[in-house]
Amino acid sequence: MPATSLRLWDPVVRVFHLSIAGVFVANYFFNEAGDDWHVWLGYYAMAWLLVRLVWGFFGPRSARWSDFWPTLERLKGHVRSLLNRRPQHRLGHSPIGALVMILMLLALLNLGVSGFLMQEVDALWGADWPLLLHETAANVLAGLVGVHVLAAVFESIQVRDNLPLSMLTGRRRRLPDDRAQ
Repeated sequence: MPATSLRLWDPVVRVFHLSIAGVFVANYFFNEAGDDWHVWLGYYAMAWLLVRLVWGFFGPRSARWSDFWPTLERLKGHVRSLLNRRPQHRLGHSPIGALVMILMLLALLNLGVSGFLMQEVDALWGADWPLLLHETAANVLAGLVGVHVLAAVFESIQVRDNLPLSMLTGRRRRLPDDRAQ
């Protein structure tokens, strides 16, 4: 392994990320709500969401909730560093990145639950609110994905590292101020 890079993202986190991104793009842009592909991809996404939830307790350090949970102090420090133009070089998620990630996971969970209610709960067939909840969650998730992509590009520029590439390769360029965290 090159000394200039370090292993950051494990395969479970990377496959989760790519799977959820693929499902979101397929279901948001190409599959009609209610068709077979849309439904089965939704179940696939919910299975991955469950895996990621559990992996957050048992996976490697960079995957653990405790490593990057966006506490108020962590968020304040990150905002201060951005305002002072002194980017935080952190292994794993930044506090704001972690907050957006958690919001995306909650929107994804909302999509799964509302989709399940629309498809599988006979008593709700014909009710408008599950569909409205599902569509709203999808649009909120689309907005959060946009923020996520723009933030990844912004952070990459700030810390002079290609963060989206690190999610694909699992490795990140070692920066001079990287510390074991």
